[in-house]
Amino acid sequence: MDLNALSSAELKKLQEDVHAAIEMRAKTDMQEARKAAETAVGGYGFSLEEIFPPLPSRKKGKAVSKYRNPNNPDQTWTGRGRKPNWLTEALQGGADLADLEIK
Repeated sequence: MDLNALSSAELKKLQEDVHAAIEMRAKTDMQEARKAAETAVGGYGFSLEEIFPPLPSRKKGKAVSKYRNPNNPDQTWTGRGRKPNWLTEALQGGADLADLEIK
């Protein structure tokens, strides 16, 4: 195929078609690889799940608030991420972080 003989539109269409074909081939290859792996471990009397157990979920629950603004109890901070303005201002005003802990 002489790519130099194709127009820009034809090249873009070809690019889209190639991209779609690559994605389809990858899915097919993955399915075939899984079947081959299942056959291989099955020959030893195991399943893929026994050899490669699912990984535990890494999702973290919502963090518990550890600090509270004494001037506005609705404002809290978990201790994660950037310090909120009220906390920064309180610390600059001489407050101790331990004084702001929720007990």
